[in-house]
Amino acid sequence: MLTFPNIDPIIFSIGPLAVRWYGMMYLLGFVGGYFMMCHVSKLRKFTIDSEMISDLLFYAVLGVVVGGRLGYTLFYNFSYYVRHPFEILYVWEGGMSFHGGLLGVALVLVFFARRNKLSLLNIGDLAVVAVPIGLGFGRIGNYINGELWGRVTTQPWGIVFPGAGSLPRHPSQLYEAVLEGVVLLLIIYVLHRLRVKRGVPAFVFVFFYGLFRFIVEFFRQPDAHLGFLWGGATMGQLLSLPMLIVGAFGLIYVLLPRKV
Repeated sequence: MLTFPNIDPIIFSIGPLAVRWYGMMYLLGFVGGYFMMCHVSKLRKFTIDSEMISDLLFYAVLGVVVGGRLGYTLFYNFSYYVRHPFEILYVWEGGMSFHGGLLGVALVLVFFARRNKLSLLNIGDLAVVAVPIGLGFGRIGNYINGELWGRVTTQPWGIVFPGAGSLPRHPSQLYEAVLEGVVLLLIIYVLHRLRVKRGVPAFVFVFFYGLFRFIVEFFRQPDAHLGFLWGGATMGQLLSLPMLIVGAFGLIYVLLPRKV
């Protein structure tokens, strides 16, 4: 059993202003994503300059926040927010859904591509190199905060998280940081280096995120107010199944030979 590091969630504070590790992780994710997108845009010779990438990231942030919050409201706690609709705006109290944020970003990509008369597949391929960076840093932030812990385990690397009882649990946040962050980034980046057909990186991301999230959910503690759902699946697994389907069919579509 390992000891939880119990890191102070606040890095430093100046008067009422507090800089938190979780917010810092998001900042690092967006900055890292920006530079990675600029690099890949030059690598693949996309007609998207750094200024357009900045605009895209700005809209993507809005998509993540709005979509993530609405996704959490609809998928994870709909009955509560129906009774307290104004609390949907209380984003500082937590409660975000990655799957909702992904839908929000997808709508942003469609809007951005049409507005700038760009290929939607190229925009999608470019955007997905930034997402694993944000996911990786975000999961590290979850770990530092001691939240979204895993299920009880007897493995020697189990950790007793504050507020999660006295039994050691899987550090599922770190599992996700590795799979959804490091591994997924490497897969997408290698595909870009190989200069695969457009659309392949985007749909590979959708498929493998769904796969990795589905697997990690076997080790992650489900939300207390939801528990296990149909067939013992978690909400995260049920929301990941459509990603597996969309990713697989999307890859088939973009890889099928076209008649000339």
